Amino acid sequence: MAELPDDVRALFEGANYAHVATVLPDGGPHSVPVWAGMEGDRIAFFTQERSRKARNLDADPRIALSIVDHDNPYRMATVRGRVVERVHGDAALEIMDRLSVRYTGEPFPYRQGMAFLVEPERSASATLGFEHKPPG
Repeated sequence: MAELPDDVRALFEGANYAHVATVLPDGGPHSVPVWAGMEGDRIAFFTQERSRKARNLDADPRIALSIVDHDNPYRMATVRGRVVERVHGDAALEIMDRLSVRYTGEPFPYRQGMAFLVEPERSASATLGFEHKPPG
């Protein structure tokens, strides 16, 4: 396991949207946005048991995540790793509630699903020197 650098960890500790990339059965990529956070030294995200990403990870635990700073979209990080633990039941809902409160200020309204814990293997980060000023 590679320890995440402070700047990468900080992105996962904030209310920033991550994208999870997994491998489809035909070998193609599958990418979806998720809420993500840190559980100790592992990255956590939550999904429903029969979601496409859960089924992909059942077959192949390799995962890539990208995350962008909500306040500065030119600050980003990528992480590659493996899902090393699946958390079910009340323990999963505790993780989900922590994430939900960070993003919405409220506990997660749906009371089912599972959390995945990712052990990082590689990471990179960058901050580009642009100012975010879309017209209009």
